[in-house]
Amino acid sequence: MTTPYLTPAVDERPPAGLDLFCLPCAGGGASAYGRWQERLDALGAGVRVLPVQLPGREDRAHEPRFTRLDDLVAELDEELDEALSRPHVLYGHSMGAFVAHALTLARQRRGAPPPRALVLSSHRAPHVRPNRILDPDADDERLAGALAELGGIPWELARRPRFRAAYMPLVRDDLRLCSGWVEPADVEPLSVPLHLFAGADDHLVPVPAMAAWRDHAGRGSELRTLPGGHFFVRTHEERLLRELAGVVTRYGTPVPAV
Repeated sequence: MTTPYLTPAVDERPPAGLDLFCLPCAGGGASAYGRWQERLDALGAGVRVLPVQLPGREDRAHEPRFTRLDDLVAELDEELDEALSRPHVLYGHSMGAFVAHALTLARQRRGAPPPRALVLSSHRAPHVRPNRILDPDADDERLAGALAELGGIPWELARRPRFRAAYMPLVRDDLRLCSGWVEPADVEPLSVPLHLFAGADDHLVPVPAMAAWRDHAGRGSELRTLPGGHFFVRTHEERLLRELAGVVTRYGTPVPAV
């Protein structure tokens, strides 16, 4: 299928195992997972990494951005429906985790094929109120400084007014996209296993905020704490890939011998 939401896969072998769809953090794009695509067997034979490119960034920078989660999920559900009919796992980091959960829940409600598992890192559970460390209502300088403090951007860039003027509107819109929350009594458990990753030193999403996802796990959950802060996905990429490989191999389809 052809959709602007999927970048071309580096691995062009016919799909035989499992697709790993990867959703980015606030302000991020599909390129965040480019190295994962290049390392064809890092996550196990037959696993194909498919980064999801949201509008308003990178090669889709000219397109309007979504600021309402329901609107984005409805379009993702439609655009990716064919691709999500294959055996797959959804992975999301930070904002991507919030979007991945919402997409899975929407597809569960309409009876569409679910992922074999949902892998989430560095975002609070939907019934946990958001903190204001990354405040979408803050001015560009404060927001850029908070993001740099978390390791999301280099301090050198955060101090540049032209960079802030160009980049902070995207970050701000993404933060608003995932600012909602639900009452604990309204939690609807998912019919797929949850695999949760937290950074040991993450001040934005501490370990208890990740552990709270267990309330959404109708088929069980696992929580793993990795070294690093909110962006351990970058600073401890090798460790994360090893952990992910152990997860996705449980859900893959055996690859036929050649």
